[in-house]
Amino acid sequence: MARERLDQPRELRRSFRLYYDPERFGQLSERFARFLGTASFLVYMTVFVVVWVLWNILAPPFLRFDEYPFIFLTLMLSLQASYSAPLILLAQNRQADRDRVQGEQDRQTREASEAEVEFLTREIAGLRLAIGELATRDFIRSELQQVRGPQ
Repeated sequence: MARERLDQPRELRRSFRLYYDPERFGQLSERFARFLGTASFLVYMTVFVVVWVLWNILAPPFLRFDEYPFIFLTLMLSLQASYSAPLILLAQNRQADRDRVQGEQDRQTREASEAEVEFLTREIAGLRLAIGELATRDFIRSELQQVRGPQ
């Protein structure tokens, strides 16, 4: 085996990693997770399992592909579960991120509303004080009647 030389650059290593769009993958996982939570999914899985079991019990022996105790069916269901759980967790994490952003926006909106209400409250209090110092029509009439005296 050839030793790496430190005075020469390394050869480029080619990588055969698959590229995937994390956002698109997340959207697909959310759609899948939403589907897993429906009655349709439960009905489809029930029909699938019942057909699988009935086929492997009632079909002629040369057409059966998974004899009792249905090891291949167990493998298929385990495979489905092993993919479903991480996809559901991914969808939940994305939802939690959205909830966190929405909560932050709600907090900012609430703070702005509270500041506006506080400002308006001060303005109303200032107006009340200013009106209290003004002579109102009724006050002027009562003063004029006192000056004129009883008639």
